[in-house]
Amino acid sequence: MATKKSKKRKNKKSSIVTLLIVGSMLLYTLYKVISLILVPTDISIVENGMISQEESTIGYVIREEKIAKGNNYQNGIYQIKTEGEKVANGDSIFRYYSSNEESLNEKIDELNNKIQEAMLGQTNLFPADVKAIENQIENEIDGLKFKNNIQDITENKKDIDTYITKKSKIAGELSQAGSYINSLIKEREEYQSQLKINSEYVKAPISGVVSYRVDNLEEILTPSNFETLSKDTLNNLDLKTGQIIATSNEMGKVINNYECYIAIITDSKEAKEAKVGNKVLLRLSTQDEVNANITYISKQEDESVLIVFKITDSVEKLIDYRKISLDIIWWKFDGLKIPKSAIIYDNGLSYVVRNRAGYYNKILVKILKESENYCIVDNYNYDELKSIGYSEEEVYNVRKISIYDEIIVNPSLEDFNQ
Repeated sequence: MATKKSKKRKNKKSSIVTLLIVGSMLLYTLYKVISLILVPTDISIVENGMISQEESTIGYVIREEKIAKGNNYQNGIYQIKTEGEKVANGDSIFRYYSSNEESLNEKIDELNNKIQEAMLGQTNLFPADVKAIENQIENEIDGLKFKNNIQDITENKKDIDTYITKKSKIAGELSQAGSYINSLIKEREEYQSQLKINSEYVKAPISGVVSYRVDNLEEILTPSNFETLSKDTLNNLDLKTGQIIATSNEMGKVINNYECYIAIITDSKEAKEAKVGNKVLLRLSTQDEVNANITYISKQEDESVLIVFKITDSVEKLIDYRKISLDIIWWKFDGLKIPKSAIIYDNGLSYVVRNRAGYYNKILVKILKESENYCIVDNYNYDELKSIGYSEEEVYNVRKISIYDEIIVNPSLEDFNQ
């Protein structure tokens, strides 16, 4: 009887142990399922890639620019040099219309018509050089069909007027109506001379490019007074981002086209750590990426930072604007790129879990640079491994990460400890 009771107790204990084991396995399975749902295990391939730290912001364009303005600004401008055209210091860039310009032009046009009428029917008397001039006039007129640049069209018109004047003078010398034609030409030249004398010509105060887009901030947003800039002064300018500066009919300006500056206000971590002389990339709204140097930094009362960048590329693309949107690319870094979620930290060191044909290995990696979601990593060299305590044998047996390795994203502790 005792033996049967003893056997029953043993069977009961075995059943309890079995139940505990099964229960534990079920709990572990349930734990793994929940873990996969909450933190799914995924595979990432190690690739060569690039990460960067970028920031979108608003910038104010600061230029060296000199206003060109004369006394007769109320008369309106006749552009001698077109928008964006390069000029030397002292070149005439525009003139103001004279007070009687309209009547003088009407008289000149009337004389041109009379000269043309007087020349009709005289072409049989013209020598070969007149025929050549006529061909040149026709070529210039045909060339106008394919041009849309104002400066090119203006130059064509000047050439046509010159050829017509040459032809008129020859006609005046050879035709029966020669004395009449010559008198008309002389009278026209007198009116043209009056037109020139009565006009006020304005010259370039510096070398650079011409612009007629004047916003009256030329003496405020200038490279000579960065110290006067602040978050409040820039905001109080009340400028619209991306708005094109309106064209003035009273004055023009000449801009230094070799460099300009962009001022920003930001409270980013990168800006607060920036120093004068640092180099960054700026991506303009035109998608041009230009090199920039930090030339001025000023901390603001609200803990934000005012930074002024200097650029020397794409300067002419900013002539039309005073306030722009742009991206600051604080840094770029390339190398072996992996997700930050694949990193596990242990005792101050960084590891990934590599999967090769179902075998998991813990791989020590050196993080070179981090962005929000990715990092660039490399392997430690011999001296670095020795400095962190690896023995000679461990150094030569250390596993290394390489391109196209499969690594676990969100690895579990079980994966990590293999």
